[in-house]
Amino acid sequence: MAAAKPVPPGAVIGVLGSGQLGRMLALAARQLGYRVHVYSPESDSPAGQVSDVEIVASYEDQDRVRAFARGVQVVTFEFENVPAITSRTAAELAPVRPDGHVLHITQQRLREKTFLRDRGFPTTPFRRIERLDDLETAILELGLPGILKTASFGYDGKGQQKVATAAGLAAAFAALNGSEGIYEAYVDFEREISVIGARTMTGEFVAFPVFENRHENHILDVTFAPAAIPSALAAEAIELARGILESLNVVGLLTVELFVTRSGRLLVNELAPRTHNSGHLTLDGCVTSQFEQQVRAICGLPLGSTALRRPGAAMANLLGHLWIPSTPAWTAALADPDVKLHLYGKSDARVGRKMGHLTIAADSTDEAVRRVVAARHRLTAIG
Repeated sequence: MAAAKPVPPGAVIGVLGSGQLGRMLALAARQLGYRVHVYSPESDSPAGQVSDVEIVASYEDQDRVRAFARGVQVVTFEFENVPAITSRTAAELAPVRPDGHVLHITQQRLREKTFLRDRGFPTTPFRRIERLDDLETAILELGLPGILKTASFGYDGKGQQKVATAAGLAAAFAALNGSEGIYEAYVDFEREISVIGARTMTGEFVAFPVFENRHENHILDVTFAPAAIPSALAAEAIELARGILESLNVVGLLTVELFVTRSGRLLVNELAPRTHNSGHLTLDGCVTSQFEQQVRAICGLPLGSTALRRPGAAMANLLGHLWIPSTPAWTAALADPDVKLHLYGKSDARVGRKMGHLTIAADSTDEAVRRVVAARHRLTAIG
């Protein structure tokens, strides 16, 4: 079979999903000379606002999906909770990258964990939960505490709960609301890191510097790079990511979230077949952003340099509570001339909703974190 030809600038990229990741992907694509069509059920979406065409339709509307795919040269995702039927339908008329099988595996925790375990990648022990009896057996085998999650459609801590005592099993199981679950052994981790890798049709692979992530209320709060881990461990994390992308035959980007245990061991937590919140610092901190890299990978262009522009870089998320009771003080945050502001075009600010982020590149990671957090604090500082 002949190798697939590159999709050159001037072509049309189709994006399934229309949130902030799609917005930043569209901006990167247009900078490279591509046109962008986005498809989602939402109108006036973050991605739709900056795209050439915004198609508003159900993901299950196969006729509309076919019409969308007929008008583009390549299709990609900006989030993984797209129904499998959508990617299969689009693939009838245009290449979908990453392929739908990658989406199928990564959008469901049990499939994802089973794939990783069966191929020798390190994960926390887990069990499938369909009945209360399954949960009772799981705690006997894996112990307490543990984490009970819905197998599908969970992010930012949604659909998961810590199970601390046997007395709370019935309530924890009831909270699944009839959904299939997964029980994971509790990991006493020292830190969470992520690796964003890119891979082309020819198997070319590159990874960004390892990011370290700090969360508040299960939502990413601050990311910095490089992660504060030994260089050998960072190299091991990147090689793990390379192995996973190769095992899945990814064409595009894949984010690998990992735990670093207190004994210095790496455990794969979750996969995302797309750009990632932790990679936003690449917009201003790296030679090539994660969004440009996604375009390069899915279109068959040579991958760009992932080197940091300065020794350290950091990103701070901007959540909806910062808009309450009044609009943030943007001039105060941007008083630091190295701080960059990225807003997502969302008009409705809600507590916990990601509205934008701040980034900075500096002479060290400590300095980058300190200054980006200080800039965020000034958004709501009084006086």
